[in-house]
Amino acid sequence: MKVSYFLRLLIVLPLAGLSLPSIAASSAQASASSFGRHIPIDQSVVTEHKTKINGKNVSYTVTAGTQPVWDALGEPIATLQYTYYKRDNVKDRAARPLLMSFNGGPGSASVWMHIAYTGPKVLNVDDEGYPLQPYGVKTNPHSVLDVADIVYVNPVNTGYSRVLPDKDGKMPSKDKQQALFFGVNADVKYLAEWLNTFVTRNERWRSPKYLIGESYGTTRVSGLALELQNRQWMYLNGVVLVSPTDLGIERKGIVKAANRLPYFAATAWHHQALSPALQQLDLSELLPKVEDFTINDYLPALAMGGFISPQQKQSIAEQVALYSGLDVQTVLDANLDIAPSYYWKALLRDKGKTLGRLDSRYLGIDEQNIGERPDYNAELTSWLHSFTPAINAYLRDELNYVTDVKYNMFGDVYPWDRTNNNAGRNLRQAMAQNPYLNVMIQSGYYDGATNYFDAKYSLRQLDPSGKMQSRLQFKGYRSGHMMYLRAEDLKQSNQDLRQFMLSTLPAKNQAAKYPLN
Repeated sequence: MKVSYFLRLLIVLPLAGLSLPSIAASSAQASASSFGRHIPIDQSVVTEHKTKINGKNVSYTVTAGTQPVWDALGEPIATLQYTYYKRDNVKDRAARPLLMSFNGGPGSASVWMHIAYTGPKVLNVDDEGYPLQPYGVKTNPHSVLDVADIVYVNPVNTGYSRVLPDKDGKMPSKDKQQALFFGVNADVKYLAEWLNTFVTRNERWRSPKYLIGESYGTTRVSGLALELQNRQWMYLNGVVLVSPTDLGIERKGIVKAANRLPYFAATAWHHQALSPALQQLDLSELLPKVEDFTINDYLPALAMGGFISPQQKQSIAEQVALYSGLDVQTVLDANLDIAPSYYWKALLRDKGKTLGRLDSRYLGIDEQNIGERPDYNAELTSWLHSFTPAINAYLRDELNYVTDVKYNMFGDVYPWDRTNNNAGRNLRQAMAQNPYLNVMIQSGYYDGATNYFDAKYSLRQLDPSGKMQSRLQFKGYRSGHMMYLRAEDLKQSNQDLRQFMLSTLPAKNQAAKYPLN
């Protein structure tokens, strides 16, 4: 005769001095503990892969894992998830560059450049960067993994990275978390400590080192350049700023207003909204004309404010309208200062379309054609189509990194302390202290959030002395914030990055010093 499990429990429990409810409660606690959703603090998974870059076979190893952030007492206070790509069969690892990659937000995971730009895999998108199904990744034949090892780092609360409870199991307060992680200066401080540990663990102290950041990541890596040098004694060969923010360099008021016009012109040209005479020019011919007008005519006119003469205002408005694709009356009604959000709504209003903010090649459709700004960001919704399923599937299916923790494309890092943002000045100081350090900016002409002419302005203001001009360079592309989503620019931007790293490796016996003359 068979005795059911439940009946056996009824027989055994009284003999053990236990009741069924107490066992159920104990079982529930064990179950909750066993199945809690937590990221491992210090763990990694290693996989081996092969690919082809620029027509040559490349084998590589990927380490996907977590590494702690420790406090002054050596207690883990956060853990950061990273993905580290290392080419195999390298004879001299000390001579091989290490590229350390960050995205921005703040609060964005380091996913965008990971699976769309520099890594060995890129999104399954069309040649202009639009989503395709099935979602996923494909081989990136242009990756810089052929010349540099790469680590992609997710800051706290992005990707799988998380703040940790203390030894008593309590989470730090919101104010304490902000002080530790969520601010311009707190951010670079803990990340510099983390990078020190990563470089030490992976035996990369002798390697040439490069930082690359995108969007707010450019503020991050600019600050890191000096923090690494002054607090970690780690010196860099290069910093790459992809679609940079202002870096703490002032460009408000009339400067910010004037600097938008070249972006407006590029966008109007792309959408064939300019006059036939301008439309027949190549973008490389058009933009220098607009830039010259912006600096020499438009900016001085804006500086006149309400004291500009009616004749000059009319003349400037006509030229701004010509270059922006808007009508003259609109420019006059705006007192020559066109808000970007209005431009995204207005340029193609007659066609019932709006423009994307981060990439104005992307088009949206609003409920109503009237209004001052688009209902949504057409480009961002398109990107999240592609990136979110791709990174989740790639980490789990190809890199064997399995967790039930949610991958935060955008994490909770607010309020973000933006005070004392001296990122640009700090980058300049790092360059002055380190003759090996070079900087390259990469910008898309159709980026309306961090427009390319703002980036040029920041580059020019980065070192007002002009003494380091030869160590600063700018590259522009016919796409937007993530220029690499366009197939042609994926190839070119990787080649520019590859050349930047190779050209900034010092020659044998080339000392880090300034000559007298």
